[in-house]
Amino acid sequence: METSQSLNVEVIDNSEQYRRDYRNAMARLGAGTNIVTTDGSAGRAGFAATAVCSVTDTPPTLLVCLNRGSSAYAAVHGNRTLCVNVLGGEHAELCRIFGGGTPVDQRFDTVAWAASETGCPRLPDALVSFDCRISSMTACGTHDIALCEVQAITIGEAKSALIYFERRYHAICREGEL
Repeated sequence: METSQSLNVEVIDNSEQYRRDYRNAMARLGAGTNIVTTDGSAGRAGFAATAVCSVTDTPPTLLVCLNRGSSAYAAVHGNRTLCVNVLGGEHAELCRIFGGGTPVDQRFDTVAWAASETGCPRLPDALVSFDCRISSMTACGTHDIALCEVQAITIGEAKSALIYFERRYHAICREGEL
């Protein structure tokens, strides 16, 4: 039988220890994984993201958070378009490649990409791809929050979803499926 641990952290400062505690706590928030891509006059780039969510269906809009220090920031900010590719269980290694460490120009070499309606790279076997135009960006701490109006949706075959939890990838399937 597992016992739960309690970590009580007071939100009183921005010390390194507090930021570490916050990151450790956020590791317990399981999240879907995505590869966000862009292409255009500001360049081609892509990054792995868990900070993506629906905002509204009228008009269809997603929220995507982007670190201003990331290698993809200038291209996303300059192009004002992006494609959110929702990952399946078979995409764990691709997500690691787009998660950092691999040079930006080499990230797209591992699989064949299709062009979305806006020209952003679209992963053909993604669970779903949302092709978007950025309608606004707002700064918050180290990140920009992009509100992205969906221009096109490509729905793939649902096999399993790739979730990031406790700093590891996990494939989840529908009940009764493997």
